[in-house]
Amino acid sequence: MSQALGSVVGRLRSMLPRRADYAEVPHTWRADLVAGLTVGVVALPLALGFGIATGLGAEAGLVTAIVAGLVAAVFGGSNVQVSGPTGAMTVVLVPVVARFGASAVVIVGLMAGVLVVIAAFAGVGRYLAYIPWPVVEGFTIGIAVIIFLQQVPTALGVPKPAGENTAAIAVRAVGDAIGGAGGWPALAMVLLVAVVMVGTARLHRAIPGSLLAVVVATVVAAIANLDVKLIGALPAGLPAPSIPSVSAGQLSALFSAALAVALLAGLESLLSAKVADGMSDAPPHDPDRELFGQGLANLVTPLFGGMPATGAIARTAVNVRSGGRTRLSAITHAFVLIAVVYLGGSLVAEIPLAALAGVLMVTACRMVDLHGVRMVLRSTRGDAAVLLLTAAATIAFDLIVAVEIGVAVAALLALRAVARNASATAEPVAATAARLGADGVTPDEEQELLSEHILTYRLDGALFFGAAQRFLSELTAVHGVQVVILRLPDLQVLDATGAQALGEIVTQLEARGITVLLKGPRPEHLKVLAAVGVLDRLAHERHLFDDLDAAIAHARLHVARREHAA
Repeated sequence: MSQALGSVVGRLRSMLPRRADYAEVPHTWRADLVAGLTVGVVALPLALGFGIATGLGAEAGLVTAIVAGLVAAVFGGSNVQVSGPTGAMTVVLVPVVARFGASAVVIVGLMAGVLVVIAAFAGVGRYLAYIPWPVVEGFTIGIAVIIFLQQVPTALGVPKPAGENTAAIAVRAVGDAIGGAGGWPALAMVLLVAVVMVGTARLHRAIPGSLLAVVVATVVAAIANLDVKLIGALPAGLPAPSIPSVSAGQLSALFSAALAVALLAGLESLLSAKVADGMSDAPPHDPDRELFGQGLANLVTPLFGGMPATGAIARTAVNVRSGGRTRLSAITHAFVLIAVVYLGGSLVAEIPLAALAGVLMVTACRMVDLHGVRMVLRSTRGDAAVLLLTAAATIAFDLIVAVEIGVAVAALLALRAVARNASATAEPVAATAARLGADGVTPDEEQELLSEHILTYRLDGALFFGAAQRFLSELTAVHGVQVVILRLPDLQVLDATGAQALGEIVTQLEARGITVLLKGPRPEHLKVLAAVGVLDRLAHERHLFDDLDAAIAHARLHVARREHAA
């Protein structure tokens, strides 16, 4: 008990903040402050937009960006990661709010935070990095499409139609707008924002296009006195933390949603941190510590009325490109947003909702890496299928189902490829001796060996459940031989199904009077063969060899005995 407790304490210590996290601050603090200010400016319209998109309101988005951004910056495993509300999390939360109400998000966030912290202690971080690239690209496309479609009612100036399917809601919103329920001012705001964001990006990447677009749209709406909905008044400060009352029935009903949030929080954060590693010269991130920080962020943020958060790839990229090198930049970004809450709330209240919808629509379009998508589509048909299937499943169902489908299909395709590369190559004894560099094999002796009815099979690659049946069919179809030597040193993978198939090969060949000899299985494979009973199926315990010459000599002895008996 004490040993287990000591292990947990040691694990906890490895995830807590340390002095080394800020060792470079004396050298980089100016660049970190500038980067933090830049990220705060970029994050403001996104935080407001994502909060509104989930149905929780602009305040929830701001609170999330502040609290989650600060907690994850201090406790996370990356020096340059910036966390907050993201489009992917919005996609998961919208159905939760529609089905269970806004109050359910608090419970979902707390449960997800606990799950992510548990995952951190379990060391799950290193395994989430194995999500295939086509799956990542596929659900990114799906998320981008959903975010875009979610903004259609606001962009058209129509009330959001009832329903849960985002695509169906968007189609009904278009129908309502055509029927005259919409308003051109909202669509004009969206187009204006898009033009400003695209134009500033072409002028210079350092210009905060999203914030500038929102400012321009707000000024135009005020001067022209356009009839558009505004964000409205925000609280004058951060709300006080509170713990919601939770029933067992609520926990059970919301567990699947919490699991989806936890998986997304871990996956998106680790992907963002991995991208940041490639962009920055900062030390690489610690995946388990990153999960720990994101878990804490999702435990604390809901208490202040925020929504679940993840590491944000877009804001993290802005941080790195702006010169951020330590956690000080992400911490600064959170304090910039705090200043907005306390000092600029009245200005934020005048922002048109359609302007934020335009920001999110452009952001959704930018989420899709067209170059990466083209590379996946041109690589193999299997990878292209995984990408398209994952994207379609994300739009039709939800993110978790899409990832499950994508990973499952990718795994099946990978197993199929491995199984195809596995082979059993038949070689006459003379060819085997020549390939292994044996000396003294004359042409006459080679002809003599070819007539000895001895055949070797070299097993390469992986003999596992995906390839077992093909091995079984090939190796039991031999004719005209008296001894088969199965050479196993080149076998890379052997599982229980493969070992069982090998045992059936031995049994069937022995039943036909063909003696089977095994040469050189690896020590780890020998254990599997013994456990499955393959060695017991050999005609004699001496039919297992470490040396090919000894196996050939023993095979010749069997052939000689049979010829003598005949």
